[in-house]
Amino acid sequence: MTFQRARSEEQRAARRQTILDTAAAMLTEMPVTELSLNELSRRVGLAKSNVLRYFESREAVLLELLDRALREWLDEVDGALAAAVSPEASAAVRCDQIAAALTASLAARPVLCDLISAQAAVLERNVSPQVAAAYKRAAIADVGILVTLLRRHVPELGEHDLVRFAGAAVMAAGAIWTHSQPSAAMLAVYAADPALAVLRIDFATTLRELLEVLLAGLLARSGD
Repeated sequence: MTFQRARSEEQRAARRQTILDTAAAMLTEMPVTELSLNELSRRVGLAKSNVLRYFESREAVLLELLDRALREWLDEVDGALAAAVSPEASAAVRCDQIAAALTASLAARPVLCDLISAQAAVLERNVSPQVAAAYKRAAIADVGILVTLLRRHVPELGEHDLVRFAGAAVMAAGAIWTHSQPSAAMLAVYAADPALAVLRIDFATTLRELLEVLLAGLLARSGD
């Protein structure tokens, strides 16, 4: 696939979208750390220098994909929480239901989890202040959306607590994802010595338990 030079704003927008869509497709085949600008350029059909006309770096592409993936997840979370949380249940039970629903929805989106896991250490390291600021504004808006969704199901928690939980839930998902994806060497170690396999982390189980504890703690403190 090759492109002529984009001359209108509509053509430039379409070109940016093609780059984003191609990168998103690549992330279904490989982890974030393996996606290179050279390969992205080849698949898009542009020289690397031309891709850089639309995005200042590989990381800028991935940050925009992260925001897009978060918005898609939030669109799903609304229905997931509505289906999972029983309005007549106690606050403690509703909190556990929320933790389970959030975990299931994140576990079903490995690309999102991989992007979150790379956010601070990789994606935010090779971007301009302008790109960083745009991403952070979008991230704040995303947290606000999640807080609004959570408030419907656990009104016992105040705004401050819900903001803290929403931010912690996303960060925890990224951290746990990293530790739940062992390298080939670690898998070989676990297979050779089953006693060491106790250190292997299951993403869904660990995240759900952590979110349950976070919500239970916030709920207990809110009653003080």
